[in-house]
Amino acid sequence: MWERFSFFGMAAILVLYLTAAPADGGLGMAPQTATAVFATYMSSSFIAGLPGGWLADRVLGARRAVLAGGGLIAAGHAVLSLTSATALYAGLLLIVVGTGLSKPSLAAMVAAVSGPERREAAFSRFYMCIQVSALVAPVVTGVLAQRVAWHLGFAVAALGMAAGLAQFGLGMRAFAGTGRGPVRPLARTEAAAALRRAGAVLAVAAAAVTAVSLGALPLTALLAVLGLVTLTLPFLYLRALRRRTSVGGERLSAFTAVMGASAAFWMIFAQSGSVLTLFAERHTDRLVLGFDVPASWLQSAHPLFVLLLAPFVTRLRGGVTTKVAGSLGVAGLSFVVMAGAAFLAREQRVSVAWLIGVYLLYSLGEIVLAPAGLALAAAVAPPGFANRFLALNGMFAAVGVVLGGQLYRLTSVLPLPVYFLLMGTAVLAIGAALAARAPRLRPALPE
Repeated sequence: MWERFSFFGMAAILVLYLTAAPADGGLGMAPQTATAVFATYMSSSFIAGLPGGWLADRVLGARRAVLAGGGLIAAGHAVLSLTSATALYAGLLLIVVGTGLSKPSLAAMVAAVSGPERREAAFSRFYMCIQVSALVAPVVTGVLAQRVAWHLGFAVAALGMAAGLAQFGLGMRAFAGTGRGPVRPLARTEAAAALRRAGAVLAVAAAAVTAVSLGALPLTALLAVLGLVTLTLPFLYLRALRRRTSVGGERLSAFTAVMGASAAFWMIFAQSGSVLTLFAERHTDRLVLGFDVPASWLQSAHPLFVLLLAPFVTRLRGGVTTKVAGSLGVAGLSFVVMAGAAFLAREQRVSVAWLIGVYLLYSLGEIVLAPAGLALAAAVAPPGFANRFLALNGMFAAVGVVLGGQLYRLTSVLPLPVYFLLMGTAVLAIGAALAARAPRLRPALPE
């Protein structure tokens, strides 16, 4: 819960900090660059779970992975609180690596401790705790960052992660032997080689961060390279899995089509923390009963809707392709609504109700799509490959996130209403195409 508090708390203020004027303590980035930084950070956090989970399973064990990851996350937030460009890049790198180690290991420990008969209930509570963290975190970090000083917002995220580590350490007896060591340990020489390879990757990442900080490498070039890696990685991974598993070509092709379409949802959804936060700050009338609501607080609307609506929306029936297509329709509609809001905002600030309505649509889409995607990945995977297919689900989400961050650069040549309308229409078209293909995809998939 504390790990997610630090994650969502920092995410709520990151783009606002990046775009704030240096005189106000920010970095003064152009909005297009800031959203690309945000998207690259978010997508990297998705992808880092794959090597992080592997290291936990084969080398470290879940406990040590959680402790090491949590320590890196806390250190990353502490570095961010130094509020400089160099601190930004170093801090984000630490948080990405820490998230990759801790997030999959926490989920694995929940599964191991609860047992098969209580696993579903345990994950339901785990998911609700995440949403409570996402609800509270933007309020706490937002008011400190936007009303007092940016470094306090990042510092409280670091303190939250430190509190989580302390709680984890004090409660470790409850885990008994769970997570004490790797599930399938490598031989000592293989483990040492794996750690050396991980160290080499981190050294390259640190060198890239240093080069950007010193001005030897343009930030936009690094973002473009990382974006290209994110876009190609799931397809390379799929190709490797095709050779190593018994999943039929027709089933794998259908799975890829559905996952590829779901990326369009995340392309829209991930812009809530960047594009919509900037819209809230610059174009929205946030005065409520005489109180000027910080723009970061609006990030709490989504988890609030999830907590309120999930018990009802999860009862909806239908196949996976139908659910994904419906989620795409909702996501596309949200940006069509934003096109209307942006059109009206050309002359004056618009009501906060526009954004609240969009977050409601986001929440409906995520409640339907997220479990459907996880269920499909688990059902398609052959025995022994469930974690790798679940990782693919995260990779396709990362594709959508990074696409959204890069496509926002179009606003340098397109008016904002046109951008929202084009994005919304494109996602609606993808949803319609998936719905049309559903009868042909359904026989190949475990609906």
